[in-house]
Amino acid sequence: MIVFTVVSTKGGVGKTTIAANISALLADLGFRVLMIDADVQPSLTRYFPITHRAPHGITEVVKRGVISHDCISNVGFPISESGRLNPNGCLDLVVSDAPEGALQDWLAQRMDRAVRMKKALRSPFVAENYDVVLIDTQGAVGHLQDTAVLAADLLISPVSPDIISAREFTTGTLDLLKKLETAEEIGMSVPPMQVVIYKLEKTRDSRSIADTIRKEHVTFRGRVNVLRTVIPHAVAYKNAATAQLPVHWINPDRAGLTMHDLVWELIPSLQNVVAEACQPYAQDIADPLEGESAAEVES
Repeated sequence: MIVFTVVSTKGGVGKTTIAANISALLADLGFRVLMIDADVQPSLTRYFPITHRAPHGITEVVKRGVISHDCISNVGFPISESGRLNPNGCLDLVVSDAPEGALQDWLAQRMDRAVRMKKALRSPFVAENYDVVLIDTQGAVGHLQDTAVLAADLLISPVSPDIISAREFTTGTLDLLKKLETAEEIGMSVPPMQVVIYKLEKTRDSRSIADTIRKEHVTFRGRVNVLRTVIPHAVAYKNAATAQLPVHWINPDRAGLTMHDLVWELIPSLQNVVAEACQPYAQDIADPLEGESAAEVES
């Protein structure tokens, strides 16, 4: 089992869009995927249709330190020409049910707050039922974000190629990693971070800032890497969110290929494994380790 946490200290940079679409694509590739909405603003909870809503969510997961059936909601998509979820995969969700910072306040009183999420993910239930866990987080610092970061095997951090987002990445997200390094003194390790450039526009300014992000933030003590795959500014992601469907179903020939590039770069062992909806276009998917991503030419 592998655990990803999508993290940024700035809101509106695409965390939920990336979390939802990576999760849906992995499920469509046959993996059993559990999404965890650790954002007090429940964007991931609302992203896809829920066919069964569990009585509990993130609050009980963190407070109990365990994940069980009564915290698992089920995502279901209508069967249509857009696509059909791989019957071997599944897409489940721990919903966000912690408004107004109540869970943050509870964690603030706990000496073991840094390990609450990691402890929950070690539940036998999780290992037996899921191959991938993907955690979405809030766009601000806080104890809930900290515990989600320290629970991960790998961090994914989207950065928009605009000057405000680039500065926030330097002063916010990287500072978060520095702060969490102190957890190593109690046996916790800060996971490596993969940065993905999100909403690249076809403008000189956007490309210039993207190049700067690559040059200046390639490494942070060997823990930060900027991915070659780039997610362009494209209406397909908005349309997919409106339809509550995976983007690789809505736009399989462009956005779908971009998401494959991203997943392949995050999990190299999946190279050339393609979801059914995108198979007619599979020959157009670039190898992100050998050339420019399909995302580079998407309009």
